[in-house]
Amino acid sequence: MRAAPDGAWEGAALPGPARGVYRHRMAHPATSTPRLDVLVIGGGPAGRAVAGECAGRGLRTALVDPQPDRPFTATYGCWAAELPVDLPASVVAARARGRAVAHRTHALGWQYAVFDVPALRSHLDERLADVVVHAARATHSPGPGRVALEGGGDLTASVVIDAAGRWQPLGGRRPGRPGRPARAEAEQTAYGVVVPAEVAAPLVPSGEALFMDWRPDHGEGGWPTFLYGIPVGGGEVLLVETSLARRPGLPVPVLRRRLLARLARHGIRVPPDARTETVRFPVDHPRHDSPGVLGFGAAAPLVHPATGFSLAAALRLAGPVADAVVAHLDAGPDAGPEAARGRARRSLAPSGEGSSRLSSDRARGPAADAAERGSGVLRRLLRASRAAAVGLPHRS
Repeated sequence: MRAAPDGAWEGAALPGPARGVYRHRMAHPATSTPRLDVLVIGGGPAGRAVAGECAGRGLRTALVDPQPDRPFTATYGCWAAELPVDLPASVVAARARGRAVAHRTHALGWQYAVFDVPALRSHLDERLADVVVHAARATHSPGPGRVALEGGGDLTASVVIDAAGRWQPLGGRRPGRPGRPARAEAEQTAYGVVVPAEVAAPLVPSGEALFMDWRPDHGEGGWPTFLYGIPVGGGEVLLVETSLARRPGLPVPVLRRRLLARLARHGIRVPPDARTETVRFPVDHPRHDSPGVLGFGAAAPLVHPATGFSLAAALRLAGPVADAVVAHLDAGPDAGPEAARGRARRSLAPSGEGSSRLSSDRARGPAADAAERGSGVLRRLLRASRAAAVGLPHRS
């Protein structure tokens, strides 16, 4: 370990899941730190991915997160075709054929992939060796290229990237209508359990992933929910009762009750020591619109409208975003983020469609664009899901 010129300590590798991260303790960041090329807010998968890609291109890069050593705890999945080509095979814990059930069963025709979360974390951390990591909380941006930190001090950079997820600490806020109370967020909520694969087999046979099962096997009326079942590696399967979108989100205790009832109907008994997982995130979050700041990952929000995940898109876009920053770094504080947004839109645009689509992408956002990237099977699935949700007959 040696003292860095800015008064921080560098070269102290962190143990366990954070191995490869070099953590820096700063005394007075506002006065002692030189201007950075890139400052990334948020140490989740999206933030780590884009910080690593920027540093790998020689950019002076820092990452700010209040708990940079905290392990990832969520389960991440995606369509296998969306995985970056350079992602190590060890990062994927399981692949399975996707199917869905509404009024009948639909074979989706492509594979679903589930990440090995500790392996993903190690892969991302290996690329952070040249990234300065600050254990601090960003509160707001007082001006172009500046980020204020909780407790005092700030950091400056030519390009600031907000990758702090749904919290968007540097994002603009959509103003409410005068005289009207603020509406509750529309949320996706879920409750799940991890069980041995042989226990889950009545609903999730070996080699398959149950993307959506809308049958009301839980025995309750009211707001529709579906079962989501995916292999997570190690001979285990995650079974999740999910409310796709509701304002406000369906309470987790309701989802837990429905999940246990659904599983019992299929003869599945949950072991008393089974691991559990809860999910809650907004599905109508405003687009990140803070001037001079690039929203990335779930903060963009770059969320797939069917899976609810944004990780595969973030991993694919991290390199193109870093390339855009390199190419436009000297063109002013807004040029880098705007160029990166353009690269992201072009990377997400469906193949074979021209630039006429891109103007509408600006207004509609990447989540809407992702919906159109699906094949006819996915479109039929989504129609079937909507039909099942409101109790209407469905025709393929």
